[in-house]
Amino acid sequence: MTGNSKPEQEKQLLHFVFGGELEDLEGIRFRDLENLDMVGIYPNYKSAHNAWKSKAQRTVDNAHMRYFIVHMHRLLDPQSDKDCD
Repeated sequence: MTGNSKPEQEKQLLHFVFGGELEDLEGIRFRDLENLDMVGIYPNYKSAHNAWKSKAQRTVDNAHMRYFIVHMHRLLDPQSDKDCD
Protein backbone atom coordinates (compact mmCIF):
# COMPACT_ATOMS: atom_id res chain seq x y z
CA MET A 1 0.00 0.00 0.00
CA THR A 2 1.31 3.45 -0.88
CA GLY A 3 1.18 6.57 1.28
CA ASN A 4 -1.66 7.89 -0.88
CA SER A 5 -4.61 5.59 -0.27
CA LYS A 6 -7.24 7.94 -1.77
CA PRO A 7 -8.25 7.21 -5.36
CA GLU A 8 -7.24 9.80 -7.95
CA GLN A 9 -10.01 12.40 -8.16
CA GLU A 10 -10.83 14.46 -11.22
CA LYS A 11 -9.74 18.06 -10.72
CA GLN A 12 -12.65 20.45 -10.18
CA LEU A 13 -12.68 23.22 -12.76
CA LEU A 14 -15.47 25.37 -11.31
CA HIS A 15 -17.61 27.49 -13.63
CA PHE A 16 -20.28 30.02 -12.65
CA VAL A 17 -23.29 30.71 -14.93
CA PHE A 18 -25.29 33.90 -14.57
CA GLY A 19 -27.24 36.34 -16.70
CA GLY A 20 -29.23 39.51 -16.83
CA GLU A 21 -30.61 42.23 -19.03
CA LEU A 22 -28.04 44.53 -20.60
CA GLU A 23 -28.54 48.28 -20.92
CA ASP A 24 -27.55 48.13 -24.58
CA LEU A 25 -26.40 45.50 -27.06
CA GLU A 26 -22.96 47.05 -27.50
CA GLY A 27 -21.64 46.63 -23.97
CA ILE A 28 -21.75 44.51 -20.85
CA ARG A 29 -23.51 46.78 -18.37
CA PHE A 30 -26.54 45.30 -16.64
CA ARG A 31 -29.82 47.21 -16.25
CA ASP A 32 -30.56 45.92 -12.75
CA LEU A 33 -27.88 44.20 -10.67
CA GLU A 34 -30.44 43.17 -8.05
CA ASN A 35 -32.24 41.02 -10.61
CA LEU A 36 -29.30 39.09 -12.05
CA ASP A 37 -30.11 35.42 -12.58
CA MET A 38 -27.52 33.43 -10.63
CA VAL A 39 -27.94 30.09 -12.38
CA GLY A 40 -25.31 28.10 -10.49
CA ILE A 41 -21.78 26.81 -10.07
CA TYR A 42 -20.75 23.72 -12.03
CA PRO A 43 -17.81 21.32 -11.65
CA ASN A 44 -16.75 21.46 -15.30
CA TYR A 45 -17.20 23.44 -18.50
CA LYS A 46 -19.49 20.90 -20.16
CA SER A 47 -22.16 21.05 -17.43
CA ALA A 48 -21.85 24.85 -17.23
CA HIS A 49 -22.27 25.12 -21.00
CA ASN A 50 -25.40 22.95 -20.86
CA ALA A 51 -26.91 25.23 -18.18
CA TRP A 52 -25.89 28.36 -20.11
CA LYS A 53 -27.39 27.04 -23.34
CA SER A 54 -30.67 26.10 -21.65
CA LYS A 55 -31.06 29.57 -20.09
CA ALA A 56 -30.01 31.38 -23.25
CA GLN A 57 -32.52 29.44 -25.36
CA ARG A 58 -35.37 30.25 -22.94
CA THR A 59 -34.67 33.99 -23.24
CA VAL A 60 -34.04 34.16 -26.98
CA ASP A 61 -36.99 36.56 -27.48
CA ASN A 62 -35.33 39.21 -25.27
CA ALA A 63 -32.38 40.63 -27.23
CA HIS A 64 -31.04 42.38 -24.12
CA MET A 65 -30.90 39.24 -22.00
CA ARG A 66 -27.46 37.63 -21.89
CA TYR A 67 -25.98 34.70 -19.99
CA PHE A 68 -22.30 34.23 -19.25
CA ILE A 69 -19.94 31.50 -18.09
CA VAL A 70 -17.23 32.63 -15.68
CA HIS A 71 -14.23 30.30 -15.37
CA MET A 72 -13.95 30.46 -11.58
CA HIS A 73 -11.06 28.00 -11.53
CA ARG A 74 -8.96 30.55 -13.41
CA LEU A 75 -9.61 33.13 -10.71
CA LEU A 76 -8.95 30.70 -7.86
CA ASP A 77 -5.87 29.09 -9.43
CA PRO A 78 -4.41 30.87 -12.48
CA GLN A 79 -2.23 27.81 -13.16
CA SER A 80 -5.39 25.77 -13.86
CA ASP A 81 -5.54 27.28 -17.37
CA LYS A 82 -3.34 24.38 -18.41
CA ASP A 83 -6.21 21.97 -17.62
CA CYS A 84 -9.07 24.11 -18.93
CA ASP A 85 -12.06 22.87 -20.89
